[in-house]
Amino acid sequence: MKLLKKLDTYILKKFLGTFVYSIAIISVIIIIFDISEKLDTFLKRHAPFKFIVKDYYLNFIPYLVNLFSPLFTFISVVFFTSRLAARSEIIAILGGGTSFKRLLYPYMIGACLIAGLSLYLNHFLIPDANKTRLQFENTYINSVTRNQNVNIHKQIRPGDFIYMEHFDNYQNIGYRFSIEHIKNQALTYKLMSETIRWDSAQKNWRIFNYFIRIYNPDGTQRFVSGMMKDTVLSFTPADFTERIESVYAMNYRELNDYIDKKRMQGSTNIPSFEVEKDKRTAFPFATFILTIIGVSLSSKKARGGTGLHLGIGLLVAFSFILFMQVSTTFAQSGFISPLVAVWIPNFIYGILAYFMYRWAPK
Repeated sequence: MKLLKKLDTYILKKFLGTFVYSIAIISVIIIIFDISEKLDTFLKRHAPFKFIVKDYYLNFIPYLVNLFSPLFTFISVVFFTSRLAARSEIIAILGGGTSFKRLLYPYMIGACLIAGLSLYLNHFLIPDANKTRLQFENTYINSVTRNQNVNIHKQIRPGDFIYMEHFDNYQNIGYRFSIEHIKNQALTYKLMSETIRWDSAQKNWRIFNYFIRIYNPDGTQRFVSGMMKDTVLSFTPADFTERIESVYAMNYRELNDYIDKKRMQGSTNIPSFEVEKDKRTAFPFATFILTIIGVSLSSKKARGGTGLHLGIGLLVAFSFILFMQVSTTFAQSGFISPLVAVWIPNFIYGILAYFMYRWAPK
C-alpha cells in the first residue's frame, strides 16, 4: 500500500508538472506573437505600459490557460505515460499486482483538479477578467465601427414594444421611432417620433417631433404632440449594438439574466448565448474523457515510441475540438439544441474512452 501511495504521488507530480510546463510554454509563445502583432496598435493608440501588462495580458493568461487545458491535459498524459511505457515501467507496475483501473486513480485525481480549476475559471474568474480585458481592447485595440441596425422590433419589458426604422450606433440616433404599451391584449399608449437621440450626460432619451396617443379605459383617446421632449425609457444604445463578445464578460448568473432579457426582446442570437453558457460546463468535463483516452492509448509499448503516441493523440484531440466546433455551429444555426450540441462530443468520445479502456493492457 505504501508503494502504491508513492506511485500515486509520482504519477500525479509528473502529470501536473508536465501540464503546467506545457501550458506555460504555449501561453508565453502566444503572448509573444500577440505582442508582435499588436505593438504598432499599442504605440499608435498611446496605450500605457502599465495597462498593457495589468489590464490586458494578466487578464489574458487565465483565458489562455482555460482554452488549452483539455488539449494539454491530453498531451501531458500521452507524453508522460508513453515514456513510462517505453521504459517498461507500465509493464512492471501491472506485473506487480496493480490493476489498470488502480493505475488510473492518480490520473483521474489530476484530471479532477484541472477540471475543477477550469470550471472556476469559466464561471467566475474569466468573466471578471474579461470585463477589464475587453474594455482595454475597445479603448486601445478595436476600431470604432459604425453600425446601422435596420427595422428594429423589440420587447423592452413585458407589454412594452418599440420599433425603429434604423439606429445609428455611432451617433446614438434612432429614426422613425415608436413605442407601444399593451395591457390585457389592448393598446393603451403609443408614442411616435421622427428621431430619438441618446443624451449620454443625462442618461436619458431626447425625442423630436413626437406625437402621443393615449387610449382611455372608457374608449376615448387623448393626444399630445410637441417638438422636443426628454424622457426616460427602459433601454439604452447598448441594446442595439449586440455583440457576442459581451457574453464572455458575464458570469453564470449574469449570463442567465442576459439570455432571459434577449429572449424577451426577440434576439436571434439566443442559440449563440446558450452555447457559450453550456460550453462553460461541458468543456471541463472533456478533461476526464481525454485523460482516460490518453492513458489507454499510451500505456502500451509501441515500436514508434512517444512520437507515435503523440501523433495519434494529437489526431484524437484535434478531432474532438473539430467535432465540438462543428456541433456548436449547428446549434448556433438552430439545427440542434445548444445543450445537446456541447455535450454530444463528450458523449461520443466517452464511448471511445470506454472501448479504449477495455483495450488497454491489464
